[in-house]
Amino acid sequence: MASAREMRLRIQSVKNIAQVTRALEAVSASKVRKAVEQVENTRPYANKAWQVLRHVAGQPGRSTLHPLLTERTEVKNTLVLLISSDRGLAGAYNTNIIRFNMQNFKNYNTPTQYITVGRKGRDLLMRRGGNVVAEFSDLPAAPSFMDVSSIGHLAVEEFLKGNVDEVYLVYTDYVSMAKQEPVIKKLLPLELDDSDDLVQEYGEQQKIAAAYIYEPDAEEILNEIIPRFTALQVYQATLESLASEHAARMVAMRNATDNAHELVGALQLDYNKVRQQSITGDILDIAGGAEALAQSER
Repeated sequence: MASAREMRLRIQSVKNIAQVTRALEAVSASKVRKAVEQVENTRPYANKAWQVLRHVAGQPGRSTLHPLLTERTEVKNTLVLLISSDRGLAGAYNTNIIRFNMQNFKNYNTPTQYITVGRKGRDLLMRRGGNVVAEFSDLPAAPSFMDVSSIGHLAVEEFLKGNVDEVYLVYTDYVSMAKQEPVIKKLLPLELDDSDDLVQEYGEQQKIAAAYIYEPDAEEILNEIIPRFTALQVYQATLESLASEHAARMVAMRNATDNAHELVGALQLDYNKVRQQSITGDILDIAGGAEALAQSER
């Protein structure tokens, strides 16, 4: 069993760790409030922009409206935008998004390239043999659209050049403080599902118009809004991931603090036992010495 001095040092060490984790929890709690506020402020616009993109993709003759809407006859290469964090101590946040990505793309039917946002995702992905062609890290604590737009523009350029035939976005969607869900979204080209002919308006589902009328010119308008709205989806995904990261870190640090307090209690109990044994031994030694001295005086 460890000595009383060693146990005191260990107890102090655990207490110091608890102070650090408590401070990290407080910092994450402050950051997550700001991140969630930013997400909620931009989410309605991003959702409406995504709805417009899906609507445009369903227009008659979509393949002639814009190159970003054109389905490739043969998919030879796939690009994935993977969003993670730059720092750890966020529980299973980074591990979950990498595991989710590998489940979808590890045995994908075409060669897959990655553009990563965040060092942790990049490192974990490279350890698993992922082909990382570009990476972005050290984004501001509260990134603006201009900070992130270059990521979306890079994906658009790769698609327009023909280097890739489809682009997916993999990120963590913020649901609540206790729940963050990995999400995969196909960015380019846009694909339709059975619900694409319906939109939500004032809480009711209504049929959309058959086609948009563009003023002044369809080509000019689509050249402007489609790349911009595509970059906006990357920006919104980054904000969602940032809020998820702070929420996951806050919960992880709270659990770490609670575990540290429990460990200190257990160590304190063991320390008291060791100290009591030491005191009992000292008392026995004193009593034995006194008894021996009394016998010698007789």
